[in-house]
Amino acid sequence: MWAVPAIAVDMNVSGVVHVVDGDTIDVGRTRVRLFGIDAPEADQTCVGADAAVLPCGAWVTAQVRAIYQGEHANCVRVDTDRYGRTVARCDVAGNDIGQTLVARGLAFSYPRYSRDYIDLEASARRAAVGVHAYEILRPADYRATRRVGSKVNRGAGHQTVVSDCLLKGNINAMGARIFHAPGQRDYSRTKINPAKGERWFCTAAQARAAGWRAARR
Repeated sequence: MWAVPAIAVDMNVSGVVHVVDGDTIDVGRTRVRLFGIDAPEADQTCVGADAAVLPCGAWVTAQVRAIYQGEHANCVRVDTDRYGRTVARCDVAGNDIGQTLVARGLAFSYPRYSRDYIDLEASARRAAVGVHAYEILRPADYRATRRVGSKVNRGAGHQTVVSDCLLKGNINAMGARIFHAPGQRDYSRTKINPAKGERWFCTAAQARAAGWRAARR
């Protein structure tokens, strides 16, 4: 009797879907990061044509949950990511989940890892479906803005956050999110406190897509 190699067992995962977020699902007892796509982060915002800031990340998660929660998925493992999650291609009823999400504008292609969904994303963008109807950062760029300002200089009894990006995303006492550019009146006295959710931005487009508006002076 032949023994089944362990890798052959590990390559396939199937089970009932529980949606964690736009690109992460539990399949049975296995946490799966969908291969080749990148969905907006759960706390990510977008900006509408009327400049309204909308919770697009939470909306995407809700949409993916409405489509796939409780369905039965079959997945083929591609890799394991740094968080220990199984990275896999998954399908429900023979339809590729990643393909469906990108086509509906609920996720972006992730060219860093796969070029399979680039054309689908371009079509969704032209049709302005899903999040493409709004101004939104690619999720990888959004995550980068959250990392900016993480370097801290310590000395002389104080610490100062520094950044290679120059726009200061401040949250004022009223909760308004305002970004300041070098040369504006309040730029030099504006301090960034990441613990409050404040951050640095590299471009005005990044700041607006994350939910900040430009300072008026």
